[in-house]
Amino acid sequence: MAGGGVESGAPGKRAHLYEHRFTHYFAFTCVVGALGGSLFGYDLGVSGGVTSMDDFLKEFFPDVFRRKQEHQNETDYCKYDNQVLTLFTSSLYISALIMTFFASPLTRKKGRKASIIAGALSFLAGAILNAAAKNIAMLIIGRVLLGGGIGFGNQAVPLYLSEMAPAKNRGAVNQLFQFTTCAGILIANLVNYFTNKIHPHGWRISLGLAGVPAVLMLIGGLLCAETPNSLVEQGKLDEARKVLEKVRGTKNVDAEFEDLKEASEEARAVKSPFRTLLRRKYRPQLIIGALGIPAFQQLTGNNSILFYAPVIFQSLGFGANAALFSSFITNGALLVATVISMFLVDKFGRRKFFLEAGFEMICCMIITAVVLALEFGHGKELGKGISAFLVIVIFLFVLAYGRSWGPLGWLVPSELFPLEIRSAAQSIVVCVNMIFTALVAQLFLMSLCHLKYGIFLLFAGLIIFMSCFVFFLLPETKKVPIEEIYLLFENHWFWKHIIRSDQDQKTSNWKPVATI
Repeated sequence: MAGGGVESGAPGKRAHLYEHRFTHYFAFTCVVGALGGSLFGYDLGVSGGVTSMDDFLKEFFPDVFRRKQEHQNETDYCKYDNQVLTLFTSSLYISALIMTFFASPLTRKKGRKASIIAGALSFLAGAILNAAAKNIAMLIIGRVLLGGGIGFGNQAVPLYLSEMAPAKNRGAVNQLFQFTTCAGILIANLVNYFTNKIHPHGWRISLGLAGVPAVLMLIGGLLCAETPNSLVEQGKLDEARKVLEKVRGTKNVDAEFEDLKEASEEARAVKSPFRTLLRRKYRPQLIIGALGIPAFQQLTGNNSILFYAPVIFQSLGFGANAALFSSFITNGALLVATVISMFLVDKFGRRKFFLEAGFEMICCMIITAVVLALEFGHGKELGKGISAFLVIVIFLFVLAYGRSWGPLGWLVPSELFPLEIRSAAQSIVVCVNMIFTALVAQLFLMSLCHLKYGIFLLFAGLIIFMSCFVFFLLPETKKVPIEEIYLLFENHWFWKHIIRSDQDQKTSNWKPVATI
């Protein structure tokens, strides 16, 4: 029986009656939905590799190429400190955060599929324009279109997966998004490794191949089913019931269907979801899910490493091919870690993964800073032993991130929001995520140039802060149905004083419990 419930006697909540069986149809819809992560992942992986390719730099950024060839002291950390070059990366994320507000009403009124299809079309157009770019303007416009695709996809896909999944398996299913993101990064690194040897247009192949996951996502978006939650929200009750029966593999879906209808009725009563999100009743969801976790995910420093892994390794003295290969290894760690998280997150819970991996990440950042402070920055390349040690440390850091802040940064927000604010809240999640992604992308290389090894100590301090945030403020959500997450906050030592629920005291004393 599907996991998650409340203690007996709670009227209107029927989670202990939910049933589901595995079906091939359910597997298909989840895999198709998760393809949205491959867009995000491929771009994360391909951007850093392309911006370190000599042919690309010579054509668009000759000043950076010239600095790269020099070996003066000040260029060790500063080889790639160019704001137009970093705008090539960050423009996508600025576009994504703007487009997510257009995605929110589309996702709510027309469904999750509509946003998935719109995202795929925009991303495909951006990939074609980037591959054909003749000047920086074409590059930036292409990146803006790619950002539109990510804005729509990242807004809809986590919702799609959370709503399709039964509560017992929601963590693993939702992490398919992170899995395809990691797979996209890994494939992009592999593509860059080979296209770097194709002169002078290997970079065009790397950027153009972004169209492949976009086409797959477009085809999948046309073929897959809409979520039952969205269909109920649109008033298509008969179709919603049929889809629910199909994805759950049973005709006995009365309890779950009734909960969906009740949640939809509450959602329809909300005329302004963004304004509703600001009410005290939803303060925990706003602070934790919509603002805190999306921002912290980027402030771990991991995406800086993913964006610029080849650039970082070249700045540390690795050759071009060695740098691309080293980044391929570290991103392989990200994929392995995501698989670990998929299988274990619903067993051990979200909090344990956040806190245990956070400790490892802090240690890795401090070690990296100490090694660079002692061994780097004297106008000469690092020794092979030190270089190999840094790759191992970064590998361990990515391994920790990949089973915690990476996948959970999307999973936890998507499961915190009730239906009436879900689409609006997810827009803010994506917006905040993209704001900090863009800021980190735009400022990281400049910060590396000026702060040098201190940038890694800064990330360590931020991870300490966010680990405390999780420890004190985030309740455990494993196996609790989305429709009952609010009960966790009503019984939380801190949030219960903030919410000031209008419900009676008996309701506020119900405690969600996992059922088997």
